[in-house]
Amino acid sequence: MIDEERQERVNRLKNLRILLDSMESSRVTLIGDVMLDRYHHGYANNLNSTAPVPVLKITSSEESPGAAAHIARGLHSLGLSVAFYSCVGGDSEGQTIKSLLNEDGIDVSGIELVHGVKTLTKIRFYGSRQSLLDQEQILLQADRGPLDDLDKSVSSSLVDSALTSIPNSCALVISDYDKGVLTDEGAQILINSAKEHKIPSIVDPKLTGLERSRGATVVLFEIRGLELLRRRLMLEDSSLTAKHLIDEYEWDSLVILGGVNGVTLYQSNGDVEHHECNAQTPIQQIGLHDAAATALAASLGHQNSMSDAVALVSAACDCVLSAEASHEFVDRKELSLWLDDLSWQLQISDR
Repeated sequence: MIDEERQERVNRLKNLRILLDSMESSRVTLIGDVMLDRYHHGYANNLNSTAPVPVLKITSSEESPGAAAHIARGLHSLGLSVAFYSCVGGDSEGQTIKSLLNEDGIDVSGIELVHGVKTLTKIRFYGSRQSLLDQEQILLQADRGPLDDLDKSVSSSLVDSALTSIPNSCALVISDYDKGVLTDEGAQILINSAKEHKIPSIVDPKLTGLERSRGATVVLFEIRGLELLRRRLMLEDSSLTAKHLIDEYEWDSLVILGGVNGVTLYQSNGDVEHHECNAQTPIQQIGLHDAAATALAASLGHQNSMSDAVALVSAACDCVLSAEASHEFVDRKELSLWLDDLSWQLQISDR
């Protein structure tokens, strides 16, 4: 027999598993910055003859839509309808993003094309020693994108479009990389609209743009971001920092992503809840924020409690931590299998 607390965890996981099979009729409004992720893989067996840097012999390359597009792909994979609002430049990278999303079956009509602007592109080079190491390591990341600020009229247009979608949605997700899609004013208009229509607002902000998250249902940080703010605010510990931020920006909850250190939930009523990382062999963290935002939207959008939602966040983060770098969005099949496995492990661990 398993104890009462463990049985409660098993029941929660089973309920979340059932949730994943009942989302087809729900819609999420998503707005945020988008980028193209490019990956080059190969062998780094030698150093350059003129500098102490590895020479990468590229054996394969791939690309995928990133940033808010990760969330769109994750939500779509879970069976949700996605009303996605963003913009891309009038270049080949922008067209690639729209084409790949369209191939996935995601509606791209809300993605505006802005001529004269370069689409943000993150290029990552991974390498290993041939015949010696199986696991790759990132060698270099190169970013290419717009040099000038995006015209505010683009943001206004996207916000206006997103507003029309909110009344028919179960959740609002704002993914802000501070690339111009969202302004403080635009974010507040959307969050206030979500409140009026009684749907949760999930915000993944830049630390320099916290004002855009004011009044949100739940906000996402990494653990290092919370520590940085703790030092700036000169507070004693993480709990005091979380309470200060929740009070200052009028959030209902704050979710801290710790990677191998698990996921911690801080709520406005003072409750704190921690979920340990269950990924046995974490190998990467690209897409962690987006996986968490996806899980929160799916769970809170279906009237689950914040505690249940964070349990799904924890499982989604475990899946991403265990994935290959080029498969960094939440996949319904993998998440379902993960929940089944966690439930089974809890039930047999005391036998």
